[in-house]
Amino acid sequence: MAKNKLVMPFLKWVGGKRQLMTEIEPLLPSRISTYYEPFVGGGAVFLHTQPKKAVINDFNSELINVYETIRDDVDSLIEHLATHENESDYFYQIRGLDRQEGFDELSKVERASRVIYLNKTCFNGLYRVNSSGEFNTPFGRYKNPNIINDTVLKAVSTYLNNDNIKFLSGDFEEAIKGARKGSFVYFDPPYDPISKSSNFTGYVQGGFGNDEQIRLRDACIKLDKKGIKFLLSNSATDFIKDLYQGFEIIEVGASRHINSVGSKRGEVTEFLIRNYNYE
Repeated sequence: MAKNKLVMPFLKWVGGKRQLMTEIEPLLPSRISTYYEPFVGGGAVFLHTQPKKAVINDFNSELINVYETIRDDVDSLIEHLATHENESDYFYQIRGLDRQEGFDELSKVERASRVIYLNKTCFNGLYRVNSSGEFNTPFGRYKNPNIINDTVLKAVSTYLNNDNIKFLSGDFEEAIKGARKGSFVYFDPPYDPISKSSNFTGYVQGGFGNDEQIRLRDACIKLDKKGIKFLLSNSATDFIKDLYQGFEIIEVGASRHINSVGSKRGEVTEFLIRNYNYE
């Protein structure tokens, strides 16, 4: 089956892998029984690869709800997206819903619609939550944001319904428990900060510090011992280089579009790390 080119990310996400796909694609194994992605985010690699069988996880339960809603009720979601206004007061009202009582009573469609709306109209498309897990990016003031990309949403919905895709929202170690030989795991964790000021781990509560990076490396060693292939993206720091000694480390340049300072966007070096060779 040919891949559907309309199946693509429907959200802008920090560290999104769209601009790295040309480097990532040739590194993927040619045969994968089950595809695992424990930090799916905007899903660029997952939606580009379009595996027939996959286990997809993200710690951000609001994000996973968006994927599930696109699968289960895309028409209602598109209908609800049409009710939003690209207006500052309205934006802050919708943004503030997670600080109010009754947020848990919103339907899955309302919650998914809120995430997409905020993502398309907030400053720089930067999904960020504070330590209480509340969305806190300001209004973006864009003239005509593309809030409803119904062609893409419907294509993604069709793909998710036609194939065996399981969604989870929890810890990355839980998400890969079922991985067996023949499976493939792609890790795209919150990156090790290149500098203290760039420590952006704000799209999930609790952050992702050195201890978590070490726990992730240990999970990779366990996969390797079981003969399970993995590919991991992270920033090109000495800390990451030391952690993954013994695995193949490929240095790639990625352009970064999400940065509030225009001059800071542009080429940054990243690592792609894997435990298998070209086939």
